[in-house]
Amino acid sequence: FIPYSFIEKEDSQVEGFSPELALVTVGGGNELEEKLVVRPTSETIVNHPWANVTRWEMRTKPFIRTLEFLWQEGHTAHATPEEAEKEAKQMIEIYTRFAFEQTAIPVIAGRKSKLETFAGADTTYTIEAMMGDRKALQAGTSHNLGQNFSRAFGTQFHDEDGERQHVWQTSLAVSTRFVGGIIMTHGDDTGLMLPPKIAPIQVVTVPIWKKETEKTGVLTAASSVKEVLQAAGVRVKLDDTSERTAGWKIEIGPRDVSSNCVVVSRRNIPGKAGKVFGISMEPSTLVSYGKEKLDEIQSSLLEKAVTFRDINIVDVKSYEELKVAISSGKWARGPWSASDSDEQRVKEETGATIQCFPFEQT
Repeated sequence: FIPYSFIEKEDSQVEGFSPELALVTVGGGNELEEKLVVRPTSETIVNHPWANVTRWEMRTKPFIRTLEFLWQEGHTAHATPEEAEKEAKQMIEIYTRFAFEQTAIPVIAGRKSKLETFAGADTTYTIEAMMGDRKALQAGTSHNLGQNFSRAFGTQFHDEDGERQHVWQTSLAVSTRFVGGIIMTHGDDTGLMLPPKIAPIQVVTVPIWKKETEKTGVLTAASSVKEVLQAAGVRVKLDDTSERTAGWKIEIGPRDVSSNCVVVSRRNIPGKAGKVFGISMEPSTLVSYGKEKLDEIQSSLLEKAVTFRDINIVDVKSYEELKVAISSGKWARGPWSASDSDEQRVKEETGATIQCFPFEQT
């Protein structure tokens, strides 16, 4: 809980978060002398790298927009504005690489408009992701806070000349909203699909038998395959239940045991098209093939997401073209006047907001 007076010290924080603040006014049956705010963000208090935060959202959606969520939050303090700006940009670059390389989400990195800048920040950098329903997800942010918070809270240091100066700050965060982004980017009608690099289980071995006399041999072969892959650093599970169907899996039946081969079924290619028969159980062959296919799946998920993103971005040259793009559910990309009043007008007339000014265009 944060004393309301702490929030008030930074005026723009009150204005920016007021509609989403959850206030505590009574404790132990008595009215509190000062209202407490359930933490919406941590700039106003000493903070931890991981924190539960609360936003009083009107319309919630699992993983994407919830009243309380966990986020990875970082804060830095610097002696110069140049150092703070470098740090803010470096962190959004790290988030961008993480999104592309680990989660296979082709985010668009850029700077937020003045109206969309984080309350209390001089500049906000963001990574924006396109979901499967073409909605935009702010997947991570990095803020250059300038001296706004250090002046409000008196955070100072002694410079090289022994003079007291206010620090220059940054803050950064990604949250469990990113999990929702992964689900909505890669999931399909069959269910969840995780890129191999972040999947807790990369491969499932599925033993298949019909007769009890076949069970021991099949289970032994499946266990051997599991051990071989685990020894090579693959996260693998043996699933001998009949209650569910695994996605990316290695199937082993009596015939496979006899031929010392397995059947590989890829999660991202449904049906028979995703099955490959006759893969040798010989350890080096199995490991090489498995790792190669995991890399292929990772790459193909990113390629698919990039293609989907790009065909749903429309380049516009006029307000009329922008309105057509928005009404058709597309993202619009084009030149901008940088006018706050124009931005507000577009928001009111179309419901669209500026996601960012992409680095690649600025």
